[in-house]
Amino acid sequence: MKRQLIIATAAAAALVVGGTVTAVAVSSDGSGSARSGAPVTAQSAGHAAGSGTAQVQDGSAGIRMQDDDANGQEDIREARAARVTASDAAAAALKAVPGTVAGLDLDVDRPGLVWDADVLGKDGKWHEVTLDAGNARVLNQHVDHDDDDDARERAALQNARTDAGAAARTAASHGTVTSLELDDDRAKAVWEVETVTKDGKEHKLLVDPQSGKLSAAPAHDADDDDNDGADD
Repeated sequence: MKRQLIIATAAAAALVVGGTVTAVAVSSDGSGSARSGAPVTAQSAGHAAGSGTAQVQDGSAGIRMQDDDANGQEDIREARAARVTASDAAAAALKAVPGTVAGLDLDVDRPGLVWDADVLGKDGKWHEVTLDAGNARVLNQHVDHDDDDDARERAALQNARTDAGAAARTAASHGTVTSLELDDDRAKAVWEVETVTKDGKEHKLLVDPQSGKLSAAPAHDADDDDNDGADD
């Protein structure tokens, strides 16, 4: 089952309880910096006391972009504009909601460039976390009450030795990661990752959640993507 990331467009203001929070994006070297090298700091822990709900500074993304894919270049534009990597976004999401990241998607909303993170919290609930793609600040976080849940997906996440952040770092050697999710529709669960290389080409890669081994997606996967794009 593939979970669909849902963006709540009006809930951000209602989440402000008092005080402000800026999520920390922890890079692979532990520096706490976004890809651009700009420091990312936290003013306090990313949770409202006892609720597991991140407090929100505001609901506007810092990197302004229009949601326009008329020329089929949307993913390329987003990849070039983002200053927070997928692995940093995963780390920031887990500071907002401790648990396990099941998916990440670089997208335009609010309007602006954001990372949408799907997190299975330690509370056993699914959480949607929206992060600024410029500085990893939490813009919105809410519990996903979608009944479309799958025990198999939960088990695959809990048994994975390679988490979303590690899978993103592995795939980043083949371009900028624009989306990642644990795909359990296959015979064997696998991290499915999409990247964009500097020459503007898009690629789909697979990362084994047990071994962390990287491989190219089968040709029919790429064909399916092309057909989906044509249908849109």
